[in-house]
Amino acid sequence: MSSTKKIYTAVAVIVILIVGAILNPLVTVSAGERGVVLNWGAFNGEIMEPGLHWRTPFVQRVVKMDVQTQKLEVEKSESYSKDLQIVDIHSVINYNIDPKNAGAIYQQYGLEFESRILSPNLEAAVKKTIAKYSAEELLNQRGQVQDEIQTAFQSSIPTGFVVTKYALVNEQFSAAYEAAIEKKQIAQQEAERAGNELKKAKIDAESRIAQAEGEARAIKIQVEAITQQGGQAYVDLKSVEKWDGKLPTQMFSGTALPFINLTK
Repeated sequence: MSSTKKIYTAVAVIVILIVGAILNPLVTVSAGERGVVLNWGAFNGEIMEPGLHWRTPFVQRVVKMDVQTQKLEVEKSESYSKDLQIVDIHSVINYNIDPKNAGAIYQQYGLEFESRILSPNLEAAVKKTIAKYSAEELLNQRGQVQDEIQTAFQSSIPTGFVVTKYALVNEQFSAAYEAAIEKKQIAQQEAERAGNELKKAKIDAESRIAQAEGEARAIKIQVEAITQQGGQAYVDLKSVEKWDGKLPTQMFSGTALPFINLTK
C-alpha cells in the first residue's frame, strides 16, 4: 500500500469515528438517572429507564436527570420574627425528583430547577414561618418551627419534587439581641441565686422561731407545774438540790445573841 493510500485510509477512519460519535444512536442511562427524550428539542412524554437505549440521530436528544437524593443548602435567609428581630436562617433540605415526573420538571424548569423553583420557595417558606414566632419562641420551639417550615416548603413546590428532610441548621440574631439574651440569662441566674438565698434565710428564721416557741412552751409547762403543785414546794426542792450535805454550824436563837455556835 502506497503512502498516499495509507493517508486516505487514516483520514477515512477518522471521519468515520467523528461521524459515528456525532450520530451515535446508543444512549446509556445509569442507575439513579432517567433519560428525558427530546424530539427536535421538545419533550414528547418518553422517559428512558436505566440501561442501554437507541435514539434517532439528529432527531432525538436525551437529557439525563439525577433522581437520587440531593442536598440543597441555603446558608442565609434573612427573616423578621413576630417581634421584628432580624434572624438569619441556615437551611438544608434533602430532596429527590420523582422519576415519573422527571420529564415534566425538565420541560418546565430545565436543569436549573434548584435556582428557579426550590431555593426561592425555601426562602419564602422560611420567612413566612419565622414571622409567626417571636425571637424567644424561635429558640424555645425550634422543633416545631422546623416542622412547619418543611410543611410550608413541601406544599409550595410542584408534586414532582419529594422532600425527605428539612433541617434548620442555625439561627443567627443581631449582635444587639444576642447581647440582650446573654444579659437576660445572667440576670435570671442572679435572680435564682438570690431566691435560693432568700429561701435559706426564711428557713433559718423559721427554724429559730420554732426553737424559741419550743423553749417558751417548755417554760410555760414548768410554770404551770409549779403553780399546780405549790410554789413553796418548788422552792424547797431547789434548795435541796443546792444543799452540799453539810449541817449548819450556827443557828439563829432569837435572843440578844442571835447566833449560837453548835460546834461547842
